[in-house]
Amino acid sequence: MQPAEFQLTALTGLAGAGFDAIIDARSPSEFAEDHLSGAINLPVLDDAQRAEVGTIYKQVSPFQARKIGGALAAANVARHVAGPLAGHGGGWRPLVYCWRGGQRSGAFATILAQIGWRTARLSGGWKSWRALVLDQVERRGPPAPVVVLDGNTGAAKTEILHLLAARGVQVVDLEGLANHRGSLFGARPGGQPAQKLFETRLAMALAGLDPARPVVVEAESSRIGGLALRLSVPVTARAAYTARAYADAVLEPGRVEATVARLAPLHPAERIEDWRTLAQRREWAALAEGLMRHHYDPRYEKHRARHGALERAVIGVERLDAAGLEDAAARVEAAVAGLHPQGL
Repeated sequence: MQPAEFQLTALTGLAGAGFDAIIDARSPSEFAEDHLSGAINLPVLDDAQRAEVGTIYKQVSPFQARKIGGALAAANVARHVAGPLAGHGGGWRPLVYCWRGGQRSGAFATILAQIGWRTARLSGGWKSWRALVLDQVERRGPPAPVVVLDGNTGAAKTEILHLLAARGVQVVDLEGLANHRGSLFGARPGGQPAQKLFETRLAMALAGLDPARPVVVEAESSRIGGLALRLSVPVTARAAYTARAYADAVLEPGRVEATVARLAPLHPAERIEDWRTLAQRREWAALAEGLMRHHYDPRYEKHRARHGALERAVIGVERLDAAGLEDAAARVEAAVAGLHPQGL
């Protein structure tokens, strides 16, 4: 029995294809850089083995490289079959891919098919997937009308976006896809994904949108969206909210002080020293307010002066407690409905 060839023509094409598992046969570093959504990594060659085979190919001979690579691949596939794949019955249906649908996925898929599993190999491999991702992100873009949720730092845009999603509004959480809060202190546990993996996440989010309904995204770039709604929140409320929302960031010793130090080329020495003192005293709300007034807000206003023509409404929000956030989400939802009455 030989593995079938599976041709992927759309990012959402895997959803109805009926595969029980998607196996990425590439090395762990290739997998970490990007992979098909939902794939598991069962390498035919790990990173060290791949480097070793490549060196032999260049310095000794292609034949010797294939011989050694074949032995390594057979041993690795045998471990996968005896280990993570051992519990699957005869009706199991996997899809296997490697970088371009060549030797690694071919070897793995052939063994799985010979065992009796209904195995398919992705035609063109990861490269065919990457082409679809780039087509979605760079050429097609969002299939739905985009409404941008704008607002200065600390306006709780991301939390309001999540409340909108809970209300049934169509959203794309760019910060969630990037695993970063989009500010100097915005790093999250686990770190940001590689650029290619972020593009894959974004492409999948875009491909899954209902084109008949508007989608709300947080303002991250002037290139996103054609209409904007702006949250206007007092700086004291934003500072207090930020001190709560970034509680995890201040737990890491020295992180805040180091971040403030990076701002030294942009501000007077006295101001930087004041911010360092506030950080040392753990006066987080006061530090947040100072950063907003003198660093973030002036930059937002400069950007808004250039792109203000996109703004359709300003939504005043006085409080960012639970009740205030729910009220803000309801008003944003109503404003989106006013911009696209047929879509909600």
